[in-house]
Amino acid sequence: MIPVIYAGIFVISLLCSMIYIYIWHKRFDVNFTLIFTLVPIACIGYLLFSTSRSLGEALYAQRIIYLGGCFLQFFILSGILNLCGIQVTKFIKLQMFFVCALMYILALSMGYTDLFYKNVSFDIENGHPVLIKEYGPAHTVFYALIIAFFVIGIFTIGYSLIRKSQIPRRILHLLLIPDVLCIASYFVGRNISKYFDPVPVGYVLAQIMFIIIIKRINLYDVGNTAIDTMLREKSVSYISFDLKYRYLGSDAYAKKLVPDLSALAVDDVIGYSERERKLRHFLDSFKEDNKNNAFIYTVHDDIEDDDRIYNVNVNHIYESSRQRGYVITFTDDTANKKYIQLLDNYKEKLQQEVEEKTKSIIEMHDNLIMSLAMMVESRDNSTGGHIRRTSDGVRILVEEIKKEGKIELSDSFSRDVIKAAPMHDLGKIAVDDAVLRKPGRFTDEEFEKMKHHAAEGARVIHEILLHTDDNSFKVVAENVAHYHHERWDGSGYPEKLKGEQIPLEARIMAIADVYDALVSKRVYKEAFDFDKANAIITEGMGTQFDPGLASAYEHARPRLEEYYKNQG
Repeated sequence: MIPVIYAGIFVISLLCSMIYIYIWHKRFDVNFTLIFTLVPIACIGYLLFSTSRSLGEALYAQRIIYLGGCFLQFFILSGILNLCGIQVTKFIKLQMFFVCALMYILALSMGYTDLFYKNVSFDIENGHPVLIKEYGPAHTVFYALIIAFFVIGIFTIGYSLIRKSQIPRRILHLLLIPDVLCIASYFVGRNISKYFDPVPVGYVLAQIMFIIIIKRINLYDVGNTAIDTMLREKSVSYISFDLKYRYLGSDAYAKKLVPDLSALAVDDVIGYSERERKLRHFLDSFKEDNKNNAFIYTVHDDIEDDDRIYNVNVNHIYESSRQRGYVITFTDDTANKKYIQLLDNYKEKLQQEVEEKTKSIIEMHDNLIMSLAMMVESRDNSTGGHIRRTSDGVRILVEEIKKEGKIELSDSFSRDVIKAAPMHDLGKIAVDDAVLRKPGRFTDEEFEKMKHHAAEGARVIHEILLHTDDNSFKVVAENVAHYHHERWDGSGYPEKLKGEQIPLEARIMAIADVYDALVSKRVYKEAFDFDKANAIITEGMGTQFDPGLASAYEHARPRLEEYYKNQG
Protein backbone atom coordinates (compact mmCIF):
# COMPACT_ATOMS: atom_id res chain seq x y z
CA MET A 1 0.00 0.00 0.00
CA ILE A 2 2.77 2.46 0.94
CA PRO A 3 4.56 2.11 -2.44
CA VAL A 4 1.23 2.97 -4.10
CA ILE A 5 0.97 6.10 -1.94
CA TYR A 6 4.53 7.13 -2.81
CA ALA A 7 3.80 6.49 -6.49
CA GLY A 8 0.73 8.73 -6.24
CA ILE A 9 2.80 11.44 -4.56
CA PHE A 10 5.40 11.18 -7.34
CA VAL A 11 2.70 11.52 -10.03
CA ILE A 12 1.26 14.60 -8.29
CA SER A 13 4.73 16.15 -8.01
CA LEU A 14 5.30 15.46 -11.69
CA LEU A 15 1.96 17.08 -12.57
CA CYS A 16 2.91 20.14 -10.51
CA SER A 17 6.20 20.38 -12.40
CA MET A 18 4.33 20.07 -15.71
CA ILE A 19 2.01 22.91 -14.65
CA TYR A 20 5.06 24.98 -13.82
CA ILE A 21 6.54 24.27 -17.26
CA TYR A 22 3.24 25.30 -18.85
CA ILE A 23 3.11 28.66 -17.04
CA TRP A 24 6.88 29.17 -17.19
CA HIS A 25 8.14 32.58 -18.27
CA LYS A 26 11.71 33.63 -18.92
CA ARG A 27 11.44 36.16 -16.09
CA PHE A 28 10.75 33.43 -13.50
CA ASP A 29 13.29 33.06 -10.70
CA VAL A 30 15.67 30.19 -11.56
CA ASN A 31 15.32 28.91 -7.95
CA PHE A 32 11.68 27.99 -8.66
CA THR A 33 12.77 25.99 -11.69
CA LEU A 34 15.31 24.08 -9.61
CA ILE A 35 12.70 23.38 -6.88
CA PHE A 36 10.25 21.97 -9.41
CA THR A 37 13.05 19.87 -10.88
CA LEU A 38 14.32 18.41 -7.61
CA VAL A 39 10.99 17.55 -5.94
CA PRO A 40 9.99 14.79 -8.44
CA ILE A 41 13.53 13.39 -8.20
CA ALA A 42 13.30 13.24 -4.40
CA CYS A 43 9.83 11.63 -4.66
CA ILE A 44 11.31 8.93 -6.90
CA GLY A 45 13.84 8.26 -4.13
CA TYR A 46 11.06 7.66 -1.58
CA LEU A 47 9.22 5.39 -4.05
CA LEU A 48 12.39 3.36 -4.68
CA PHE A 49 13.04 3.02 -0.95
CA SER A 50 9.52 1.71 -0.34
CA THR A 51 10.17 -1.09 -2.84
CA SER A 52 13.75 -1.88 -1.80
CA ARG A 53 14.56 -5.39 -0.66
CA SER A 54 18.24 -5.11 0.23
CA LEU A 55 20.61 -2.73 1.99
CA GLY A 56 22.18 -1.73 -1.33
CA GLU A 57 18.83 -0.82 -2.85
CA ALA A 58 17.82 1.09 0.27
CA LEU A 59 21.06 3.12 0.35
CA TYR A 60 20.75 3.86 -3.39
CA ALA A 61 17.25 5.27 -2.74
CA GLN A 62 18.52 7.27 0.25
CA ARG A 63 21.18 8.92 -1.92
CA ILE A 64 18.45 10.09 -4.30
CA ILE A 65 16.29 11.30 -1.37
CA TYR A 66 19.14 13.36 0.08
CA LEU A 67 19.58 15.18 -3.24
CA GLY A 68 16.36 16.98 -2.34
CA GLY A 69 17.21 17.14 1.35
CA CYS A 70 20.55 18.84 0.78
CA PHE A 71 19.49 21.37 -1.86
CA LEU A 72 15.75 22.10 -1.67
CA GLN A 73 15.89 24.20 1.50
CA PHE A 74 18.73 26.24 -0.06
CA PHE A 75 16.73 26.92 -3.23
CA ILE A 76 13.64 27.79 -1.18
CA LEU A 77 15.72 30.27 0.86
CA SER A 78 17.24 31.76 -2.30
CA GLY A 79 13.76 32.21 -3.79
CA ILE A 80 12.55 33.92 -0.59
CA LEU A 81 15.54 36.29 -0.60
CA ASN A 82 14.94 37.24 -4.23
CA LEU A 83 11.19 37.77 -3.79
CA CYS A 84 11.82 39.91 -0.72
CA GLY A 85 14.38 42.01 -2.55
CA ILE A 86 17.21 41.09 -0.17
CA GLN A 87 20.51 41.48 -2.01
CA VAL A 88 23.02 38.71 -1.31
CA THR A 89 26.41 38.76 -3.02
CA LYS A 90 27.23 36.06 -5.53
CA PHE A 91 30.18 35.02 -3.39
CA ILE A 92 27.94 34.28 -0.38
CA LYS A 93 25.46 32.37 -2.56
CA LEU A 94 28.33 30.36 -4.01
CA GLN A 95 29.58 29.54 -0.52
CA MET A 96 26.09 28.40 0.54
CA PHE A 97 25.79 26.22 -2.55
CA PHE A 98 29.25 24.79 -1.93
CA VAL A 99 28.25 23.80 1.62
CA CYS A 100 25.12 22.06 0.27
CA ALA A 101 27.16 20.27 -2.37
CA LEU A 102 29.71 19.17 0.22
CA MET A 103 26.90 17.90 2.44
CA TYR A 104 25.49 15.85 -0.44
CA ILE A 105 28.91 14.41 -1.18
CA LEU A 106 29.06 13.27 2.45
CA ALA A 107 25.54 11.82 2.08
CA LEU A 108 26.75 9.81 -0.90
CA SER A 109 29.36 8.23 1.38
CA MET A 110 26.69 6.45 3.45
CA GLY A 111 27.47 2.77 3.60
CA TYR A 112 31.14 3.43 2.83
CA THR A 113 32.22 5.67 5.73
CA ASP A 114 30.86 6.45 9.18
CA LEU A 115 30.67 10.22 8.54
CA PHE A 116 26.97 10.29 7.65
CA TYR A 117 25.77 6.97 9.08
CA LYS A 118 27.99 5.36 11.74
CA ASN A 119 26.13 2.09 11.50
CA VAL A 120 23.42 1.07 9.08
CA SER A 121 21.49 -2.15 8.53
CA PHE A 122 18.41 -3.23 6.64
CA ASP A 123 15.35 -5.23 7.63
CA ILE A 124 11.84 -6.05 6.42
CA GLU A 125 9.09 -5.49 9.01
CA ASN A 126 5.50 -6.36 8.20
CA GLY A 127 6.44 -6.29 4.52
CA HIS A 128 7.91 -2.81 4.76
CA PRO A 129 11.61 -1.97 4.35
CA VAL A 130 13.25 -0.45 7.42
CA LEU A 131 16.68 1.18 7.52
CA ILE A 132 18.21 0.91 10.96
CA LYS A 133 20.89 3.57 11.27
CA GLU A 134 23.02 5.46 13.75
CA TYR A 135 23.68 9.02 12.60
CA GLY A 136 27.25 10.24 12.22
CA PRO A 137 28.68 13.77 12.70
CA ALA A 138 27.96 14.83 9.09
CA HIS A 139 24.26 14.13 9.59
CA THR A 140 24.25 16.41 12.62
CA VAL A 141 25.74 19.15 10.47
CA PHE A 142 23.05 18.38 7.89
CA TYR A 143 20.34 19.00 10.51
CA ALA A 144 22.03 22.25 11.53
CA LEU A 145 22.20 23.39 7.90
CA ILE A 146 18.50 22.69 7.27
CA ILE A 147 17.50 24.54 10.46
CA ALA A 148 19.78 27.48 9.60
CA PHE A 149 18.24 27.86 6.14
CA PHE A 150 14.75 27.68 7.65
CA VAL A 151 15.49 30.28 10.36
CA ILE A 152 17.06 32.69 7.83
CA GLY A 153 14.01 32.29 5.56
CA ILE A 154 11.55 32.96 8.40
CA PHE A 155 13.59 35.97 9.56
CA THR A 156 13.69 37.35 5.99
CA ILE A 157 9.91 37.07 5.62
CA GLY A 158 9.34 38.67 9.03
CA TYR A 159 11.76 41.48 8.25
CA SER A 160 10.05 42.14 4.92
CA LEU A 161 6.61 42.21 6.56
CA ILE A 162 7.82 44.94 8.91
CA ARG A 163 10.22 46.99 6.77
CA LYS A 164 9.46 46.43 3.05
CA SER A 165 6.14 48.03 2.19
CA GLN A 166 6.53 47.41 -1.56
CA ILE A 167 6.52 43.61 -1.15
CA PRO A 168 2.91 42.30 -1.43
CA ARG A 169 1.74 41.12 1.98
CA ARG A 170 -0.18 38.19 0.52
CA ILE A 171 2.99 36.91 -1.16
CA LEU A 172 4.92 37.12 2.12
CA HIS A 173 2.22 35.22 3.99
CA LEU A 174 2.09 32.57 1.28
CA LEU A 175 5.89 32.22 1.38
CA LEU A 176 5.70 31.10 5.00
CA ILE A 177 3.64 28.03 4.08
CA PRO A 178 6.06 26.05 1.83
CA ASP A 179 8.99 26.85 4.08
CA VAL A 180 7.14 25.62 7.18
CA LEU A 181 5.67 22.61 5.36
CA CYS A 182 9.07 21.31 4.34
CA ILE A 183 10.68 21.70 7.75
CA ALA A 184 7.61 20.35 9.61
CA SER A 185 7.37 17.26 7.42
CA TYR A 186 11.06 16.62 7.98
CA PHE A 187 11.30 16.99 11.76
CA VAL A 188 7.75 16.43 12.98
CA GLY A 189 5.89 14.30 10.45
CA ARG A 190 8.39 11.43 10.39
CA ASN A 191 7.45 10.55 14.00
CA ILE A 192 3.86 9.75 12.93
CA SER A 193 4.65 6.42 11.24
CA LYS A 194 7.62 4.06 11.30
CA TYR A 195 7.01 2.91 7.73
CA PHE A 196 5.80 6.08 6.00
CA ASP A 197 7.89 9.26 5.72
CA PRO A 198 5.65 12.35 5.09
CA VAL A 199 8.51 14.49 3.71
CA PRO A 200 7.46 14.00 0.04
CA VAL A 201 3.94 15.08 1.02
CA GLY A 202 5.45 18.30 2.37
CA TYR A 203 7.40 18.71 -0.84
CA VAL A 204 4.30 18.36 -3.03
CA LEU A 205 2.26 20.74 -0.85
CA ALA A 206 5.15 23.20 -1.14
CA GLN A 207 5.03 22.81 -4.94
CA ILE A 208 1.32 23.64 -4.95
CA MET A 209 1.92 26.72 -2.81
CA PHE A 210 4.74 27.87 -5.08
CA ILE A 211 2.45 27.58 -8.12
CA ILE A 212 -0.07 29.82 -6.33
CA ILE A 213 2.71 32.24 -5.40
CA ILE A 214 4.08 32.35 -8.96
CA LYS A 215 0.64 33.02 -10.43
CA ARG A 216 0.13 35.79 -7.88
CA ILE A 217 3.56 37.30 -8.62
CA ASN A 218 2.65 37.54 -12.30
CA LEU A 219 -0.41 39.61 -11.41
CA TYR A 220 1.65 41.98 -9.27
CA ASP A 221 4.25 42.32 -12.02
CA VAL A 222 2.14 44.90 -13.86
CA GLY A 223 4.93 46.09 -16.18
CA ASN A 224 5.78 42.66 -17.53
CA THR A 225 2.11 41.65 -17.71
CA ALA A 226 1.36 44.73 -19.78
CA ILE A 227 4.30 44.02 -22.11
CA ASP A 228 3.22 40.40 -22.59
CA THR A 229 -0.34 41.51 -23.32
CA MET A 230 0.75 44.07 -25.90
CA LEU A 231 3.09 41.58 -27.60
CA ARG A 232 0.33 38.98 -27.73
CA GLU A 233 -2.09 41.54 -29.20
CA LYS A 234 0.61 42.59 -31.71
CA SER A 235 0.10 46.22 -30.72
CA VAL A 236 3.75 46.55 -29.72
CA SER A 237 6.85 45.00 -31.32
CA TYR A 238 10.55 45.54 -30.75
CA ILE A 239 13.93 45.15 -32.46
CA SER A 240 17.22 45.50 -30.59
CA PHE A 241 20.74 46.32 -31.77
CA ASP A 242 24.07 46.88 -30.04
CA LEU A 243 25.94 50.18 -30.28
CA LYS A 244 27.57 49.06 -33.56
CA TYR A 245 24.18 48.31 -35.17
CA ARG A 246 24.64 44.57 -34.81
CA TYR A 247 21.33 42.72 -34.62
CA LEU A 248 20.53 41.33 -31.17
CA GLY A 249 16.96 40.07 -31.53
CA SER A 250 13.29 40.88 -32.08
CA ASP A 251 9.87 39.47 -31.44
CA ALA A 252 8.12 37.39 -34.10
CA TYR A 253 5.76 40.14 -35.25
CA ALA A 254 8.64 42.59 -35.80
CA LYS A 255 10.02 40.17 -38.39
CA LYS A 256 6.74 40.52 -40.28
CA LEU A 257 7.03 44.29 -40.14
CA VAL A 258 10.65 44.14 -41.37
CA PRO A 259 10.95 40.84 -43.30
CA ASP A 260 14.69 41.38 -43.92
CA LEU A 261 15.29 40.60 -40.23
CA SER A 262 14.57 36.93 -40.90
CA ALA A 263 17.73 36.76 -43.02
CA LEU A 264 19.86 38.38 -40.29
CA ALA A 265 21.77 36.19 -37.85
CA VAL A 266 22.41 37.46 -34.36
CA ASP A 267 25.44 39.82 -34.38
CA ASP A 268 25.01 40.57 -38.12
CA VAL A 269 25.31 44.28 -38.92
CA ILE A 270 22.07 45.71 -40.27
CA GLY A 271 22.19 46.04 -44.05
CA TYR A 272 21.06 48.60 -46.62
CA SER A 273 17.88 47.13 -48.09
CA GLU A 274 14.99 49.55 -48.41
CA ARG A 275 13.45 48.72 -45.03
CA GLU A 276 16.82 48.26 -43.30
CA ARG A 277 17.80 51.75 -44.45
CA LYS A 278 14.76 53.05 -42.61
CA LEU A 279 15.92 51.31 -39.42
CA ARG A 280 19.37 52.83 -39.93
CA HIS A 281 17.77 56.22 -40.36
CA PHE A 282 15.89 55.81 -37.07
CA LEU A 283 19.09 54.78 -35.28
CA ASP A 284 21.25 57.47 -36.92
CA SER A 285 18.78 60.22 -36.05
CA PHE A 286 18.53 59.06 -32.43
CA LYS A 287 22.31 58.65 -32.16
CA GLU A 288 22.80 62.23 -33.34
CA ASP A 289 20.12 63.65 -31.03
CA ASN A 290 18.51 61.53 -28.32
CA LYS A 291 15.44 63.76 -28.41
CA ASN A 292 14.86 62.80 -32.02
CA ASN A 293 13.45 59.36 -31.22
CA ALA A 294 9.92 59.36 -32.65
CA PHE A 295 9.06 58.33 -36.22
CA ILE A 296 6.26 56.92 -38.36
CA TYR A 297 6.51 53.54 -40.11
CA THR A 298 3.95 52.29 -42.64
CA VAL A 299 3.52 48.66 -43.76
CA HIS A 300 1.08 47.26 -46.28
CA ASP A 301 -1.02 44.42 -44.85
CA ASP A 302 -1.62 41.95 -47.68
CA ILE A 303 -4.35 40.12 -45.75
CA GLU A 304 -6.43 43.24 -45.15
CA ASP A 305 -5.11 44.89 -48.34
CA ASP A 306 -4.55 48.07 -46.38
CA ASP A 307 -1.72 50.04 -44.79
CA ARG A 308 -0.93 49.71 -41.11
CA ILE A 309 0.66 52.67 -39.42
CA TYR A 310 3.14 52.37 -36.54
CA ASN A 311 4.59 54.91 -34.19
CA VAL A 312 8.29 54.19 -33.85
CA ASN A 313 10.35 55.03 -30.76
CA VAL A 314 14.08 54.53 -30.32
CA ASN A 315 15.68 54.24 -26.88
CA HIS A 316 18.90 53.04 -25.31
CA ILE A 317 19.31 49.57 -23.82
CA TYR A 318 21.02 49.75 -20.43
CA GLU A 319 22.95 47.24 -18.36
CA SER A 320 22.87 48.87 -14.93
CA SER A 321 23.83 52.45 -15.85
CA ARG A 322 25.86 51.49 -18.92
CA GLN A 323 24.48 52.00 -22.42
CA ARG A 324 24.76 48.73 -24.35
CA GLY A 325 22.62 49.25 -27.45
CA TYR A 326 19.31 50.41 -28.90
CA VAL A 327 15.75 49.14 -28.94
CA ILE A 328 13.32 50.19 -31.68
CA THR A 329 9.70 49.87 -30.55
CA PHE A 330 6.78 49.75 -32.99
CA THR A 331 3.35 50.68 -31.64
CA ASP A 332 0.36 50.02 -33.88
CA ASP A 333 -1.42 53.34 -34.27
CA THR A 334 -3.49 52.36 -37.33
CA ALA A 335 -6.90 52.64 -35.68
CA ASN A 336 -6.12 56.07 -34.26
CA LYS A 337 -4.67 57.33 -37.52
CA LYS A 338 -7.63 56.04 -39.51
CA TYR A 339 -10.05 57.62 -37.07
CA ILE A 340 -8.32 60.93 -37.54
CA GLN A 341 -8.43 60.36 -41.28
CA LEU A 342 -12.21 59.83 -41.12
CA LEU A 343 -12.60 63.03 -39.17
CA ASP A 344 -10.61 64.86 -41.81
CA ASN A 345 -12.47 63.49 -44.81
CA TYR A 346 -15.00 66.30 -44.80
CA LYS A 347 -12.09 68.68 -45.36
CA GLU A 348 -11.16 66.94 -48.62
CA LYS A 349 -11.52 70.00 -50.77
CA LEU A 350 -9.37 72.04 -48.41
CA GLN A 351 -6.87 69.19 -48.33
CA GLN A 352 -6.58 69.25 -52.10
CA GLU A 353 -5.76 72.92 -51.96
CA VAL A 354 -3.19 72.22 -49.27
CA GLU A 355 -1.64 69.52 -51.44
CA GLU A 356 -1.38 71.93 -54.33
CA LYS A 357 0.29 74.44 -52.07
CA THR A 358 2.54 71.71 -50.70
CA LYS A 359 3.50 70.67 -54.21
CA SER A 360 4.37 74.26 -54.96
CA ILE A 361 6.43 74.46 -51.79
CA ILE A 362 8.22 71.21 -52.65
CA GLU A 363 9.02 72.52 -56.11
CA MET A 364 10.28 75.73 -54.59
CA HIS A 365 12.25 73.69 -52.05
CA ASP A 366 13.77 71.59 -54.84
CA ASN A 367 14.62 74.72 -56.82
CA LEU A 368 16.30 76.23 -53.78
CA ILE A 369 18.35 73.07 -53.32
CA MET A 370 19.29 73.07 -56.99
CA SER A 371 20.19 76.76 -56.78
CA LEU A 372 22.35 76.05 -53.76
CA ALA A 373 24.06 73.22 -55.64
CA MET A 374 24.63 75.48 -58.66
CA MET A 375 26.01 78.18 -56.39
CA VAL A 376 28.47 75.71 -54.90
CA GLU A 377 29.45 74.55 -58.37
CA SER A 378 30.04 78.15 -59.45
CA ARG A 379 32.79 78.38 -56.84
CA ASP A 380 34.58 75.41 -58.44
CA ASN A 381 36.27 76.61 -61.61
CA SER A 382 36.98 73.04 -62.74
CA THR A 383 33.53 71.44 -62.79
CA GLY A 384 31.25 73.66 -64.87
CA GLY A 385 28.01 71.83 -65.72
CA HIS A 386 29.06 68.86 -63.60
CA ILE A 387 25.84 68.86 -61.53
CA ARG A 388 23.53 68.84 -64.53
CA ARG A 389 25.56 66.19 -66.38
CA THR A 390 25.95 63.83 -63.42
CA SER A 391 22.24 64.15 -62.62
CA ASP A 392 21.39 63.09 -66.19
CA GLY A 393 24.01 60.34 -65.96
CA VAL A 394 22.40 58.99 -62.78
CA ARG A 395 18.99 59.09 -64.46
CA ILE A 396 20.31 57.07 -67.44
CA LEU A 397 21.98 54.51 -65.16
CA VAL A 398 18.87 54.12 -62.98
CA GLU A 399 16.68 53.61 -66.05
CA GLU A 400 19.02 50.91 -67.37
CA ILE A 401 19.23 49.18 -63.98
CA LYS A 402 15.43 49.03 -63.81
CA LYS A 403 15.19 47.87 -67.40
CA GLU A 404 17.77 45.12 -66.81
CA GLY A 405 15.91 43.90 -63.71
CA LYS A 406 18.86 42.22 -61.95
CA ILE A 407 18.63 44.74 -59.13
CA GLU A 408 15.10 45.63 -58.07
CA LEU A 409 14.63 49.37 -57.67
CA SER A 410 11.32 50.75 -56.46
CA ASP A 411 9.87 53.77 -58.23
CA SER A 412 10.23 55.85 -55.06
CA PHE A 413 13.87 54.86 -54.61
CA SER A 414 14.64 55.60 -58.26
CA ARG A 415 12.99 58.99 -57.94
CA ASP A 416 14.91 59.75 -54.75
CA VAL A 417 18.31 58.85 -56.26
CA ILE A 418 17.75 61.00 -59.36
CA LYS A 419 16.45 63.86 -57.22
CA ALA A 420 19.40 63.57 -54.80
CA ALA A 421 22.12 63.46 -57.50
CA PRO A 422 22.49 67.28 -57.82
CA MET A 423 23.21 67.45 -54.09
CA HIS A 424 26.17 65.08 -54.06
CA ASP A 425 28.82 67.83 -53.91
CA LEU A 426 27.03 70.26 -51.57
CA GLY A 427 29.79 69.70 -49.02
CA LYS A 428 32.17 71.72 -51.20
CA ILE A 429 30.51 74.80 -49.74
CA ALA A 430 32.76 74.26 -46.72
CA VAL A 431 35.97 73.87 -48.76
CA ASP A 432 38.29 76.86 -48.81
CA ASP A 433 38.39 78.81 -52.09
CA ALA A 434 42.16 78.48 -52.22
CA VAL A 435 41.71 74.71 -52.52
CA LEU A 436 38.44 74.54 -54.43
CA ARG A 437 39.45 77.07 -57.12
CA LYS A 438 43.04 75.95 -57.49
CA PRO A 439 43.90 75.87 -61.24
CA GLY A 440 45.74 72.57 -61.16
CA ARG A 441 46.15 69.29 -59.32
CA PHE A 442 45.88 69.22 -55.54
CA THR A 443 48.77 68.55 -53.22
CA ASP A 444 48.31 65.71 -50.73
CA GLU A 445 47.40 68.22 -48.03
CA GLU A 446 44.91 69.99 -50.29
CA PHE A 447 43.35 66.69 -51.30
CA GLU A 448 42.86 65.77 -47.65
CA LYS A 449 40.99 69.04 -47.18
CA MET A 450 38.91 68.34 -50.27
CA LYS A 451 37.96 64.92 -48.87
CA HIS A 452 36.03 66.61 -46.08
CA HIS A 453 33.35 67.67 -48.55
CA ALA A 454 31.72 64.20 -48.46
CA ALA A 455 30.94 64.11 -44.74
CA GLU A 456 30.24 67.84 -44.74
CA GLY A 457 27.76 67.38 -47.57
CA ALA A 458 25.85 64.78 -45.56
CA ARG A 459 25.75 67.16 -42.59
CA VAL A 460 24.51 70.07 -44.69
CA ILE A 461 21.79 67.93 -46.30
CA HIS A 462 20.75 66.60 -42.90
CA GLU A 463 20.26 70.16 -41.65
CA ILE A 464 18.44 71.29 -44.81
CA LEU A 465 16.07 68.31 -44.77
CA LEU A 466 15.83 67.98 -40.99
CA HIS A 467 12.09 68.61 -40.84
CA THR A 468 11.10 67.11 -44.17
CA ASP A 469 8.27 64.56 -44.20
CA ASP A 470 10.03 62.62 -46.94
CA ASN A 471 12.34 60.56 -44.73
CA SER A 472 13.30 58.13 -47.48
CA PHE A 473 14.55 60.96 -49.69
CA LYS A 474 16.46 62.45 -46.77
CA VAL A 475 18.27 59.14 -46.18
CA VAL A 476 19.09 58.68 -49.87
CA ALA A 477 20.32 62.28 -50.27
CA GLU A 478 22.57 62.02 -47.21
CA ASN A 479 23.99 58.70 -48.42
CA VAL A 480 24.67 60.03 -51.93
CA ALA A 481 26.63 62.99 -50.56
CA HIS A 482 28.36 61.03 -47.80
CA TYR A 483 29.46 57.90 -49.62
CA HIS A 484 29.83 58.64 -53.36
CA HIS A 485 33.64 58.59 -52.99
CA GLU A 486 33.71 55.19 -51.24
CA ARG A 487 35.28 52.36 -53.25
CA TRP A 488 34.10 48.75 -53.60
CA ASP A 489 37.46 47.46 -52.29
CA GLY A 490 37.25 49.64 -49.16
CA SER A 491 40.00 52.12 -50.10
CA GLY A 492 37.69 55.11 -50.59
CA TYR A 493 36.67 57.88 -48.23
CA PRO A 494 35.42 59.14 -45.81
CA GLU A 495 34.47 55.90 -43.95
CA LYS A 496 36.39 53.30 -46.03
CA LEU A 497 33.20 51.29 -46.47
CA LYS A 498 33.55 48.11 -48.48
CA GLY A 499 31.29 46.22 -50.88
CA GLU A 500 27.60 46.25 -50.03
CA GLN A 501 28.30 48.30 -46.92
CA ILE A 502 28.20 51.21 -49.36
CA PRO A 503 24.57 52.24 -49.96
CA LEU A 504 23.34 51.37 -53.47
CA GLU A 505 22.48 55.00 -54.23
CA ALA A 506 26.10 56.01 -53.55
CA ARG A 507 27.43 53.20 -55.75
CA ILE A 508 25.29 54.43 -58.66
CA MET A 509 26.34 58.03 -58.04
CA ALA A 510 30.04 57.02 -58.03
CA ILE A 511 29.88 55.71 -61.61
CA ALA A 512 28.11 58.81 -62.96
CA ASP A 513 30.48 61.12 -61.05
CA VAL A 514 33.69 59.46 -62.25
CA TYR A 515 32.41 59.05 -65.82
CA ASP A 516 31.70 62.78 -66.05
CA ALA A 517 35.12 63.60 -64.60
CA LEU A 518 36.77 61.40 -67.24
CA VAL A 519 34.98 62.65 -70.38
CA SER A 520 34.88 66.31 -69.31
CA LYS A 521 37.65 68.86 -69.56
CA ARG A 522 39.11 70.05 -66.30
CA VAL A 523 41.70 72.73 -65.55
CA TYR A 524 44.23 70.01 -64.79
CA LYS A 525 43.45 67.72 -67.76
CA GLU A 526 41.84 67.41 -71.15
CA ALA A 527 38.70 65.34 -71.68
CA PHE A 528 39.34 61.63 -72.29
CA ASP A 529 37.77 60.02 -75.34
CA PHE A 530 34.88 57.62 -74.74
CA ASP A 531 36.94 54.48 -75.32
CA LYS A 532 39.55 55.46 -72.75
CA ALA A 533 36.89 56.52 -70.25
CA ASN A 534 35.04 53.25 -70.78
CA ALA A 535 38.26 51.25 -70.29
CA ILE A 536 38.90 53.00 -66.96
CA ILE A 537 35.33 52.46 -65.73
CA THR A 538 35.31 48.82 -66.83
CA GLU A 539 38.70 48.17 -65.23
CA GLY A 540 37.40 49.69 -62.00
CA MET A 541 34.49 47.26 -61.70
CA GLY A 542 35.20 45.16 -58.62
CA THR A 543 37.79 47.56 -57.20
CA GLN A 544 36.37 51.07 -57.39
CA PHE A 545 32.85 50.29 -58.53
CA ASP A 546 30.17 47.72 -57.72
CA PRO A 547 30.69 44.81 -60.16
CA GLY A 548 26.97 44.12 -59.90
CA LEU A 549 26.37 47.36 -61.82
CA ALA A 550 28.78 46.46 -64.66
CA SER A 551 26.16 45.10 -67.06
CA ALA A 552 23.79 48.01 -66.40
CA TYR A 553 26.65 50.40 -67.14
CA GLU A 554 27.39 48.56 -70.40
CA HIS A 555 23.76 48.94 -71.42
CA ALA A 556 23.83 52.61 -70.45
CA ARG A 557 27.13 53.32 -72.22
CA PRO A 558 25.67 54.11 -75.69
CA ARG A 559 23.16 56.50 -74.15
CA LEU A 560 25.86 58.16 -72.04
CA GLU A 561 28.12 58.65 -75.05
CA GLU A 562 25.25 60.04 -77.12
CA TYR A 563 24.34 62.37 -74.28
CA TYR A 564 27.88 63.75 -73.90
CA LYS A 565 28.27 64.15 -77.67
CA ASN A 566 25.23 66.42 -77.64
CA GLN A 567 26.73 68.53 -74.86
CA GLY A 568 29.16 69.91 -77.43
